[in-house]
This record gives sequence, C-alpha cells and structure tokens, in this order.
Amino acid sequence: MAETTPWWSPARHADRRPVLLARNRIEAAIRAYFARHDFVLVDPPGLQRSPGNEAHLHAFSTELIDEAGRAETRYLHTSPEFSMKKLLAAGERRIASIGHVWRNRERTGTHHPEFTMLEWYRAGEPYAAVMDDCLEMIRLAARVTGAAELRGKGRTADPFAAAERLSVADAFARHAGIDLLATIGADGRPDAAALASELRRAGLAVPAEHTWSYLFTRVLVERVEPELGMGRVTILDRYPACEAALARRCADDPRVAERFEIYACGVELSNGFGELIDPEMQRRNLTAEMDEKQRLYGERYPLDEEFLAALALMPEASGVALGFDRLVMLATGAPRIDDVVWVPVG
Repeated sequence: MAETTPWWSPARHADRRPVLLARNRIEAAIRAYFARHDFVLVDPPGLQRSPGNEAHLHAFSTELIDEAGRAETRYLHTSPEFSMKKLLAAGERRIASIGHVWRNRERTGTHHPEFTMLEWYRAGEPYAAVMDDCLEMIRLAARVTGAAELRGKGRTADPFAAAERLSVADAFARHAGIDLLATIGADGRPDAAALASELRRAGLAVPAEHTWSYLFTRVLVERVEPELGMGRVTILDRYPACEAALARRCADDPRVAERFEIYACGVELSNGFGELIDPEMQRRNLTAEMDEKQRLYGERYPLDEEFLAALALMPEASGVALGFDRLVMLATGAPRIDDVVWVPVG
C-alpha cells in the first residue's frame, strides 16, 4: 500500500495491523521480563521544568498556567531520566518505565517526534547488568515474532549470537583509522586540533570552523555507526568522557566514561550509563552542555535543581534507555518507524 495512503485507510491499516499486534506482544514480553526481575514499573510525568540537558536534543515547550493566570514555561521530557533518578534517591532500587517521550527536530525513517522509550535502573549494580538486560530484551523481541534475525537498512543481525563488545576508541581505529585517545588529554579534555590532524591523516576533510565534538560525531555517524551490528549485535562501550555528561568516568582511564550504546543492523537501539552521582560534577557537565546548545542553536534549557539536589542521596546505579519502536522495527523488518506506531504523528 502506497505511503501516500492515509494510515487510517482500512486497506493500509490491514497491512500494518500484523506488525502492530506484534508490537503489543513484544511489550507484554518485556513487561513480564521486568516483573520476573523484580522491577517496579513507574510512571513519570511528561511535563517537566527541564526536558533534559543534552546539547543536541530539542524539546517541545508549553505553558503551565495557574489559577491566577500566571504562566510558567514547561517542557515535554526527552527522557524520564531526571524523574527516575529522584525515585532512586527516594529509596527505590529497581525501577522501569515504558512511556512516551518527545524530541523536536527529529523525523526520519528511524526518528519520530513522539516515541516510546523503555528506561530502567538497577541500584548497586554495574552497568554490565543493564547491558545484559538489553540483550535479553532484543532476544525476547525476536522470539515473540519468530524472527531468526533482525532486519533493517537492508542488513541483518543474529540476536542470539554472542554480542560484540567494542570500545569507541577501538571502533574508530578499526573503521576510520583514527587514534581517538591520542586526541584526549590525561584529564579527559579533548584536543580539537589533534583530532583534526587524525581526520586529515585518515583522508577526511576538515571544515575551517570545527570543534572536537563536531569532528567526533561526524566520524561516528559517517564511518563507525554504519558498520555496527552487522551479523550480530554490537555494544559500543567506553565513550570519551566529554561525550558522556551523565556517566561516571572509568576507574582505569579518566579519558573515557561508563557509557555504552547498542547497535543492530547499523541502528542505535539503546544508550546506557554507569550513572554519575556527583552533584557538582553533574552540574558542570550539564552547564557545559547548555553552553554548547546556546552556541549552536541560540537557546538553553534550565537545569533541574531538584534532580541535582537528589543526586546527593542517589545510590550508585546503572541505567539505560531503549528505543522500543526501533526494536519493533528490527524484530518485524518494518522499513519505517511510522509503520510500527499505532497512530503516527500527523
């Protein structure tokens, strides 16, 4: 059925319905997984004082008007992270959320402005534990749909094969011929000139105006990500600390942090951390993110002061967010994210 046909056309809905029912079965299996592993399902509100503080994430804003007619700016959250960490500070130990989040300026075959995110946390457990959760959920989705392989972007990955675990530095060396750690100081500060030199040595053009983060992201998107999750799932681990504002630094190397992403068929499925719980370091990191957002986009979002205060009470924890719609896409072979959403945004 042609994509120009409205999704609510009976004929097109009949085409989409098997995938949508598969979506429901995958969600039921994941809810059962959380129950088996003693997670408490929580329901964070979408309306927040701060939508999140990552430089390149864009939020939807609105006004909260009180009974006297006074208006204050509020945002639809880009992740339930701040709310869930407050719950960890309050005493919860294993919590999970299955709910909608909103991100502006994002609409492609794998991006939808309103989408479903799975997010969960394990207090007192290493971040390898939430990596294992992710892998098991990917396998659950495949079992529920009867898929022997994940399919996306014309590629396949075996969800049941042992996952590849690859550091970001090793991925840059393997797929781009770049020595990434040579461009980061011992204190974790990045050197844009050094990375530019590495790009030129690898045959990549460097614009006159650039930052280390811009160059890093360009190589990641153009050279590294398309090679990840080919044939089997890839865990891309140990991100540069300057690209991991919410993660704690690795004990053996302060240049990198306990941040990972999971890929299949070149598609990013999840983003997780060994959580940073130092309030002052977190404030500095988020302020730097907002400074960069101001520089690039001419806007900034407020910091969530309650979240920063709660970090003083939050236990060590690991956490991860997984794009549920993308997981359904790969498990069913659906070509576009709109195909796996019950009612796409118009």
